[in-house]
Amino acid sequence: MAEANYTPRLRTHYDTVVRQQLIEQFGYKNPMQVPTIEKIVINMGVGEATADTKKATTAAADLALIAGQKPVLTRARKAISNFKLRENQPVGAKVTLRKARMYEFLDRLVTMALPRVRDFRGLNPKSFDGRGNYAMGIKEHIVFPEINYDRVEQIWGMDIIVCTTAQTDDEARALLKAFNFPFRQ
Repeated sequence: MAEANYTPRLRTHYDTVVRQQLIEQFGYKNPMQVPTIEKIVINMGVGEATADTKKATTAAADLALIAGQKPVLTRARKAISNFKLRENQPVGAKVTLRKARMYEFLDRLVTMALPRVRDFRGLNPKSFDGRGNYAMGIKEHIVFPEINYDRVEQIWGMDIIVCTTAQTDDEARALLKAFNFPFRQ
């Protein structure tokens, strides 16, 4: 997938359209001030993994299909007897995407996955953290085209965090809007 001279469609869109649009909107003097998307972190917590550790491995395999990169199993830091949780027990999986894979995932998320979400009314425009990072949750991981619906044993949710170099939420919102993020009005 990641060839030496290959540039993702959204990266080209950023370089040709989005960067100029943001310079006009915010009046940046230096082209390095223009915010970019730094990384995307996808996290899949599997609460049922306390009973069966195989579920965390299955979730990691599904996440690898979605992200196109091998995820890291997240483990419990300490034992909690009320939750039947032991220390170092796998409880989920996460993956951090950068560069070409990040733009490819973003393209699939905006054009294919989000339109397939049931009762989708748009993303919450207030889910920014104050420093230009955006977080969203998806209740079903089966909205991604890489997942074969017939082979899925269980449906899990996932958190997707888009980290940008923007200083304010308004700059980050303008950046993500330029990437066709479907924010609700």
